Amino acid sequence: MTTQGTTERRATRRADARARTGTPGGRGRAVAYGVVGVVGELLITIGVLLLGFLVWQLWWTDVEGDRAQAEIVRELDFATPPPAPGADEGPVVAEPRRDEPPAPAPEPGHAETLATLQVPRWAGEPERPISQGTDRPTVLDVLGIGHYPGTAMPGAVGNFALAGHRVTFGKPFNRIEELQDGDPLVVRTADTWYVYRVTSREVVMPSDVRVIAPAPNQPGVEPTERVITLTTCHPMFSARERYVVHGVLDYWAPVASGTPAELLGTA
Repeated sequence: MTTQGTTERRATRRADARARTGTPGGRGRAVAYGVVGVVGELLITIGVLLLGFLVWQLWWTDVEGDRAQAEIVRELDFATPPPAPGADEGPVVAEPRRDEPPAPAPEPGHAETLATLQVPRWAGEPERPISQGTDRPTVLDVLGIGHYPGTAMPGAVGNFALAGHRVTFGKPFNRIEELQDGDPLVVRTADTWYVYRVTSREVVMPSDVRVIAPAPNQPGVEPTERVITLTTCHPMFSARERYVVHGVLDYWAPVASGTPAELLGTA
């Protein structure tokens, strides 16, 4: 028996032993590969779940939100204005009135819809319902625009303050940064149109509640104007700040008299 043959047999026996006992070699590498495989599968699963959540959050909530809000508008008693005199010849432009508007309605119960909002600057955007309250679960996520409790009602002296999502759940205030001074904000109640005009814009911290004071940014001051305030998150996809738009009432008109020129494109 040669020395070389003996050496080869001993090397073969050592390799067989490593394979059986799991000493550094075959089994160690197999375990490592197994761990890597499990981790890889977990990462893929997490990635799929995150992608699904993003699709739901950024797309499907908009689909559901638009559908639900459109249904709310359709079901409102004042969803379709009654025909005005001469309506057979086409839409009638409501005559602007700048005298004392009708007495505002009392605040409705929580989550009850009190008006709608249309913004001509946001061409292609639907008429959005405005409901009482600003919490997410029962108003903003499911009904659209929310009215801050305790602030003025449409057309009243004081601050008619509203909140809405900028992204997700129908994103009614998604295009708020497009608004310019003088742009109309058209609010409709059961009997009355209120046409406000944008006067200013600002970015504030979430704690700056002065923007929804009866006289905006003047806490404790008695209001003398009929104003509107829109608030939403800023910047996009963040709640770090608030983007705020203020406006003042330009005129009002009975719904039965026709449709504001701003909505007919004739203003």
